[in-house]
Amino acid sequence: MPYLLLALAIVSEVCATSCLKLTEGFTRFWPSAGVAVGYVLSFVLLGRALKHIPVSVAYAVWSGAGTAAVAGIGMVAFGESLGRMQWLGLALIVVGVVVLNLKGGH
Repeated sequence: MPYLLLALAIVSEVCATSCLKLTEGFTRFWPSAGVAVGYVLSFVLLGRALKHIPVSVAYAVWSGAGTAAVAGIGMVAFGESLGRMQWLGLALIVVGVVVLNLKGGH
């Protein structure tokens, strides 16, 4: 259950972050409302997951998965491109999250 809460927190954060581009500087109501609701929901779910998952692991997974997902959404939905260094950065984030999860002793 804690990892389901963490996954839902990630989805909520990714949705909120993706809506940021649509707010046009918070001048559009519905995307702005989506950002606010998405981030609040994400932090509530993350907080509940932290009751059972170490903060180092949960935050690394939350931020790392969110970063990778938003980069993918940026490419697909907004036509953004990633260069070699950005791909390398994403790979390093994923490796870091995996290493934190392998540390044992949870």
